Amino acid sequence: MVAGAEVGSVCGHTCSLPIVSHLQKGSRAAALLLIDHQPQMIFGAGSADPQTLVNNVTALAKLGRLFRLPTVLSSIAADTFGGPVIPEITRVLPDLEIINRSCINAWQDGAFRAAVEATGRRRLIIAGLWTEVCLTFPAISAVEAGYEVFAVIDASAGMTAETHNAAILRMTQKGVVPVSTVSVLSELQRDWARTETYEPVNEIVRDHMGAWGQGVNYVLAGFSKK
Repeated sequence: MVAGAEVGSVCGHTCSLPIVSHLQKGSRAAALLLIDHQPQMIFGAGSADPQTLVNNVTALAKLGRLFRLPTVLSSIAADTFGGPVIPEITRVLPDLEIINRSCINAWQDGAFRAAVEATGRRRLIIAGLWTEVCLTFPAISAVEAGYEVFAVIDASAGMTAETHNAAILRMTQKGVVPVSTVSVLSELQRDWARTETYEPVNEIVRDHMGAWGQGVNYVLAGFSKK
């Protein structure tokens, strides 16, 4: 159902989805980890259109802010190779400290791991560049440490389509669950009758979800005249 549909007409009291049925429940809720969304990594990310990649990770950051997910930002070699985390993310999360690392696997960095542990969350929604390295390595390490991990595939990218897809296969074999930005948005919202987040979610849809967003604009324009 399009997000522009009338509030209260879509879902009943039974609405529930697997990731986010636990997002609002104490220590079982999720945290968001955004790893190495930096210029050099985007330059080398051949499996995705760069603008689409930036668009999706920006939407993900906005969702984290809207739904108050504890968020950890990390970069690699920011001062010597990777460059800063892209401004599209830091504008959304301006007060969040960025953990810069030298470890390729972010999970092996003590400050990063401590930041994740400090969230108190046992479910992790992760996006990173590149898929085959800086997403796959910490995702698998987190699973091995007892976390449930959901990898946002379209807010991540690999050096080639082949390496991106191979990394997804490797992660799923280890228990990581692949998801998309749209699925995360939908599971977080869960029910269009949730009025407290209805309008902000629709704004994210309009700004970042392409045809879906244009569909919402069309519906709003038509109904606003009645």
